Amino acid sequence: MTGLFKIAAESEEDGGLLSDRIRNALTDEIASGTLAAGSALEEQQLADRFGASRTPVREALRQLVVSGLVEVRGRRGVVVARMTPERIMDMFETSAEVEAMCVRLATYRMTPLERSHLIELHEASQAMVEANDVDAYDAFNREFHECIYRTTHNSFLAEQALDVRSRLSAFRRTQLRQGDRIRRSRDEHEAIMQAIAEGDGDAAARRMRAHMLNAASALKRYIDDRLG
Repeated sequence: MTGLFKIAAESEEDGGLLSDRIRNALTDEIASGTLAAGSALEEQQLADRFGASRTPVREALRQLVVSGLVEVRGRRGVVVARMTPERIMDMFETSAEVEAMCVRLATYRMTPLERSHLIELHEASQAMVEANDVDAYDAFNREFHECIYRTTHNSFLAEQALDVRSRLSAFRRTQLRQGDRIRRSRDEHEAIMQAIAEGDGDAAARRMRAHMLNAASALKRYIDDRLG
């Protein structure tokens, strides 16, 4: 992605959507290393680049601060935070274990109605894969995993899983751009769903762990391809 990427100006009522698109564009550039650690993100320059007012830019930066991708440094303003590849892989490894624990409990504890909702989510993702719609699949993927957290019926575990996920959200999104990762991600979800349907929590946990580690590998390949 180049720094010349533009987003057409939208009306004020579309400001939320525009801020999401700005955030997503910057997220991809930060996660891939196109925007290096320490790079300054100046509101007016970003507004000019994206053809937007400063309001959606400010909101996008606020969301990036919350995610930990950028930080506010006094007079320097907002800059890209430093995040090493080793740190990112450690976070994926931790997330893999937390997600595996969640899906194992969810397999045994989710109600038939909750299982039906998860199936509906999964089935709807097929169209996103066929369209190669990263934004739509990313939103679905977030809801799919959060649905599993909720169906553990363990509020503390769900909170921890959400916290870890929020730290990794940018990188989980970016790995979907590597090759045919979206299709493989859905296939991995299919295998997880099969284990849930069979009531095999241990198999679901193993498959979820592999799913997360595959995502980490896809992210590494994506970054290597972009910067190699």
